[in-house]
Amino acid sequence: METTVEFRYRRRRLHERQQEFVAHPAKRKVVRAGRRSGKTVGVADLAASAFAERGRRVLYATPTQDQVGRFWYEVKRAFRQAVARGILRKDETEHVIEWPDTNARIRAKTAWNADTLRGDYADLLILDEFQLMNEDAWELVGAPMLLDNNGDAVFIYTPPSLRSAGGSKARDPRHAAKLFQRAQADATGRWAAFHFTSHDNPFISREALDEISRDMTRLAYLQEIMAEDIEDAPGALWKRDLLEQFRVLQAPPLLRVVVAVDPEATSGPGSAETGIVAAGLGADRHYYVLADDSLRASPHGWATQAIAACRRLQADRLVAEANNGGEMVEHTLRTVDPAVPYRAVHASRGKQVRAEPIVALYEQGKVHHVGSFPALEDQLCQWVPGDPSPDRLDALVWAMTELAGGASPAVIPIRGGDG
Repeated sequence: METTVEFRYRRRRLHERQQEFVAHPAKRKVVRAGRRSGKTVGVADLAASAFAERGRRVLYATPTQDQVGRFWYEVKRAFRQAVARGILRKDETEHVIEWPDTNARIRAKTAWNADTLRGDYADLLILDEFQLMNEDAWELVGAPMLLDNNGDAVFIYTPPSLRSAGGSKARDPRHAAKLFQRAQADATGRWAAFHFTSHDNPFISREALDEISRDMTRLAYLQEIMAEDIEDAPGALWKRDLLEQFRVLQAPPLLRVVVAVDPEATSGPGSAETGIVAAGLGADRHYYVLADDSLRASPHGWATQAIAACRRLQADRLVAEANNGGEMVEHTLRTVDPAVPYRAVHASRGKQVRAEPIVALYEQGKVHHVGSFPALEDQLCQWVPGDPSPDRLDALVWAMTELAGGASPAVIPIRGGDG
């Protein structure tokens, strides 16, 4: 004879937009929400109710340990009394609260990609900060782990700004936005999409939100506070439809190939990426973007990556911005390959002045991306003059400038036709 053990748990008072996605019956939910909008508190409440009321096995995953902390705090708060009474067991090391002698439990863990998500299964899978995860976390591991019990999945994300995208493991920085669009278009009821902003949370300080918003760029405000997926930032020099219009699948025979590097001198979690972009000049006098090998690495790491790109593409020259640590840049490259055909380039003009002639080449239909480069293209279409320019964009501008004659970008000849 089975004995039913009952216990109570504490629930947060949710605001209206949280209640909408928590109560919705869809099997797949995609939540796009602003910073401090209450998305993690809402999903913690969803996890607690699924575990306590339905005996479900819940797995919550997010990219970093810091992000796990808020969810874990909310879950511990909900079940504090039941844990104290010995009804539930808590493991602080593994971030697990479980119902002994059952499969029911809540676990919170970090997961950047498929490998870090492996080793578990769930009835309810929650992927928070999904925009920063590699797509394989869901496609290769997350989806299959729901097979046994026809489980549910929740995806939570804030549209990534250029500031936050540097910490992403995604191949395509817009993969979460594309999933949101598919959920919006679904007519079966299996998928549902939810959108709310930081302003929708009545429990945060209006004054603090206003102060923070004043410190942000217009684009960052739209993405991180208003939770808008932005394809082309207002005022951006590059436009996504222009990239699509002249995209090709294969480059013609090339007269020259250049690999350009925008080096990052530091390494570690807080460092920026090093931009490494390769481009070629065709016999048709058009320009072809061939590769984006940008990465976050030590100086030796990015130098190795850049020289590997040179060898792979049989580049004629490697150019690198040498404004910061010029001799160090050359020394680092020549440590990897003493014979690398290297030339230092120096930024004597502002970012916008250097970028505008390159944009003009794009507008003339003379620049073609060979395949797709999602991270690079996001930077191009979201950078607004006046904001700090990102690494991949800078590397692209240096490569194109070198191919256009190596002259100052202010005097690159821009002609119509095929000349």
